[in-house]
Amino acid sequence: MTRWLITGAAGMLGRDLTEVLRESGASVTALTRQDLDITDPEAVRAAVAGHEVVVNAAAWTDVDGAEADEAAATRINGEGVRVLAGACAEHGAVLLQVSTDYVFPGDADRPYPHDAPTAPVNAYGRSKLAGERAVTELLPERGYVVRTAWLYGAHGRNFVSTMLKLAEQRETVDVVDDQRGQPTWTGALARQLRDLGEAAVAGRAPAGVYHGTATSTATWFDLARAAFELSGLDPERVRPTTSEKFVRPARRPSYSVLAHERWAEAGIAEQPHWRDQLTEALRVMSSGGRPNA
Repeated sequence: MTRWLITGAAGMLGRDLTEVLRESGASVTALTRQDLDITDPEAVRAAVAGHEVVVNAAAWTDVDGAEADEAAATRINGEGVRVLAGACAEHGAVLLQVSTDYVFPGDADRPYPHDAPTAPVNAYGRSKLAGERAVTELLPERGYVVRTAWLYGAHGRNFVSTMLKLAEQRETVDVVDDQRGQPTWTGALARQLRDLGEAAVAGRAPAGVYHGTATSTATWFDLARAAFELSGLDPERVRPTTSEKFVRPARRPSYSVLAHERWAEAGIAEQPHWRDQLTEALRVMSSGGRPNA
């Protein structure tokens, strides 16, 4: 039985991952931010001891807030990851570090491969890239960076839940139609992380960078319309607009599509189509259930 440690276990991804692993029969230690400060070397070393796989789902996730305090974001997303990677190196554990599409500039016209040059356009992306570099530097043979994007799930505030809440409050909703990405359900990502961790322990998965996002692409407008439609609401209530109408402190990449070629090397399937994920996610979210293992 593989022994797993999950940091940030109270978050949207952390909760789904804990449920998926436990339903699969794994031994799981799930630590929340209150349980473990990943920037505390002594506490991290003690927590990592005795585990074969560590998944870091702890992160500064406030993209706009990072613009105001990049040092604080980097302390968690960069320095904290370095502490975790060092502890994993000391104890011989595999580390799965969850990262982001925001390490790319978002100016491409085709999916970014795992080895594409990085060039973040905001503070959050820079902080996450610092964490990636810590993993590849300290764990060249046991470090795995899994970039994901456009996450939504049952256990936290996210775009899908926000759209459905707005549907109760407004007759129409304006949603940007000029940013393209891969809407990804935390339940689907959790299954992929589980498979990658098991493959890593078995020696079947090459270390390095993987892209953990849904198959196919959509705009935020497409995703909102689909969420309305699949929830039995009129999708015509969602109206397209541009990013210029929603100015934010942090610049968002306009193209956040990631390539999935590395999963075949590990013998792991790509995630399902984003619309199939959304269908299952809405069922789970409406029933209060958990993602199937």
